[in-house]
Amino acid sequence: MSAAAADTAPPSFGRRFRRFMADYPIVPLIVLFALLVVALELLRPGIVNERWIANTVKFAIPLAILAGCQTMTMLTGGIDLSVSTSATMAAFIVATQTPVHGPWIAMLIAILPGLLIGLANGVGAGIFRVHPLIMTLGTGLIGIGALQVYQRTVIASGSEVPDFLAWLGTGLSGGVPNALLLFVPVAVLIIWILRGTGFGRLLYAVGDNERATRIAGVRYWQVIIGVYVFSGFLAAIAGLLYVGLIKAPSLSLAEPLMLPSVAAAVIGGTSIFGGRGGYPGTIVGALILTVLTTLLTILQMPEGLRGVLFGLIILVVTAIYIRITADT
Repeated sequence: MSAAAADTAPPSFGRRFRRFMADYPIVPLIVLFALLVVALELLRPGIVNERWIANTVKFAIPLAILAGCQTMTMLTGGIDLSVSTSATMAAFIVATQTPVHGPWIAMLIAILPGLLIGLANGVGAGIFRVHPLIMTLGTGLIGIGALQVYQRTVIASGSEVPDFLAWLGTGLSGGVPNALLLFVPVAVLIIWILRGTGFGRLLYAVGDNERATRIAGVRYWQVIIGVYVFSGFLAAIAGLLYVGLIKAPSLSLAEPLMLPSVAAAVIGGTSIFGGRGGYPGTIVGALILTVLTTLLTILQMPEGLRGVLFGLIILVVTAIYIRITADT
């Protein structure tokens, strides 16, 4: 009788709380984001205004797009360390090709390297079974080397950021960043792919149990090639937007966003082991990191100490998140 009573006893508050967080993982992220904004306002009263919100959104969007690349590849148990290279190449190429071919053709040319890098990553990881970390790191280094060679051939032509990209990256319409005109469709597309398509379900399935998906008849290599080509495309789009925001192309433009893109996906609840995660949490993760960067800047932290605190906060937040959302 006592055993039966124990089986039917209601779960403890802690267990129900963890179950709630597992079912709604975005809740603790939103709470953390709100706490960071409050801390920012307390440290610098009046900073949280319409202008600050617009600037935060503008700088968070390129990071959120690159973090979307990480989210999709991490769902399969992989990672894409070449996204910053694809973004940098797109930014530099569009700026140097615009004086020669005009902005629209230059943008099309700029997207091609991201697609090629994504294809190489997919073939290497999906067909030749090279670990994604090694494969994407290698293609990223190759891309940077190729970009340095390319730079020497276009020194005489100069560079010009297309007016459309500058308008998209820095402009406001009614106080709302123009970049949302690009980001909202991209975010909707990623969420729809993950939640509403068979390809999205395959990403989760491959990351959760690759062997089972193979037995079920799934062509693993096709899924991997598809996700890495799409990742390269998104990274190139992020690079075009970022150069419009910064207005100064360089050979290392998007490199500082590479590790934060991974961190945003992890903080957003995407498992590095695959099979678990989603893009809404990643978006909030990108916002958290953007606000955190502003907070550390206001505190006038030395660059080295900023890196230490940045890493510690990521580790602590990730550990707490995993603990809360662990299966009970």
